[in-house]
Amino acid sequence: MTQLTPVLTKNWDLPNAFTVDGYGEYAAAKKALSTDPDAIIQMVKDSGLRGRGGAGFPTGMKWGFIPQNDGKPHYLVVNADESEPGTCKDIPLMMANPHSLVEGVIITAYAIRANYAFIYVRGEVLHVIRRVQAAVREAYEKGYLGSDIFGSGYDLEVVVHSGAGAYICGEETALLDSLEGYRGQPRLKPPFPAVAGLYASPTVVNNVESIASVPSIVTNGADWFAGMGTEKSKGFGIFSLSGHVTRPGQYEAPLGITLRELLDLAGGIREGHELKFWTPGGSSTPIFTAEHLDVPLDFESVGAKGSMLGTRALQIFDDTTCVVRAVLRWTEFYAHESCGKCTPCREGTFWLKQVLKRLEKGQGTEDDLTTITDIADNILGRSFCALGDGATSPIHSSVKHFREEYLKHFEIGGCPFDPAASTVWGKA
Repeated sequence: MTQLTPVLTKNWDLPNAFTVDGYGEYAAAKKALSTDPDAIIQMVKDSGLRGRGGAGFPTGMKWGFIPQNDGKPHYLVVNADESEPGTCKDIPLMMANPHSLVEGVIITAYAIRANYAFIYVRGEVLHVIRRVQAAVREAYEKGYLGSDIFGSGYDLEVVVHSGAGAYICGEETALLDSLEGYRGQPRLKPPFPAVAGLYASPTVVNNVESIASVPSIVTNGADWFAGMGTEKSKGFGIFSLSGHVTRPGQYEAPLGITLRELLDLAGGIREGHELKFWTPGGSSTPIFTAEHLDVPLDFESVGAKGSMLGTRALQIFDDTTCVVRAVLRWTEFYAHESCGKCTPCREGTFWLKQVLKRLEKGQGTEDDLTTITDIADNILGRSFCALGDGATSPIHSSVKHFREEYLKHFEIGGCPFDPAASTVWGKA
């Protein structure tokens, strides 16, 4: 299981990997366009590919929800608005291997019978936008996009759209509103995008890594992909290790690998320190501790232990980190990025931030721990989208695992990890 499975990351270190000449002739797209679209959808279903954007919904099933012969245009939208703290896989993927995404767009759009596709990229990453635009332009020049692709009679137009830098637009319906020119705010569901998405037409919204994984499935077959990973979480994925680790970076491995195995590959925790806590899927997933080192990193195993696999953004924190300060920083992010549409999220994240500031300074009381968990309970499950739910994850899990550290702040009247403090938590 410690063996890496470089597929999407295989050619990242080559100097021309991001060019069409360095990538190849889109053989998977050519093969797909000579196949029945329904057969492509079935192949992706059989492969067991699940959404790589965090939710883990079966990709082929999502494609199959698109109604056929309905007389409406169909759209494919690629969610490249990667912006969650700790999540950093799609940006390097689009920089180093953008043509895997473009080829995946062709296959996916063909399978769902769409003639228009949009790649929605976060606006701050201008270098990535330019890289993806260049890849799309090369594909047009080669005849891989446009009219009568590969002589199949299939036409596809692809637009690279630059977002305005709002975390909320990572939510699929807020992204669609933004793409239509409106303020990015989540829609009430149902109807779901598969029925009434972009321009009120059937739409598939998929993550970058999900779409980029499709060409390898078409090339190698569903059984090849399903042969990796676990029984219910099949295939490979990019695990992003950041923080207090010797060699942070992207590690492409089968789902079901453990953090212990990934840390072995990454050189372990930085010298002289020990693992304290970590996130299995970015800041919106409940934190884990050293006792979870051997939990298989697949959707079911992580869920059974009380967290979520999410985007496999493994933020690693060692024993020098104040968990209260880390949770405060995450909460400040969610309070800032809340779109304000629903009251529980808008008001709840604001008050979580205020109370956590007091707690981090050692000015709170033990009753404040009850207050922040009560606020989190009133946000959880009561907001339009997952931003509110995600904002509660660090709160509940940090109080569960590190209640004594919160209490230590009250005892000394400040942060025990502050260099100015006379003592450091757990050290003389």
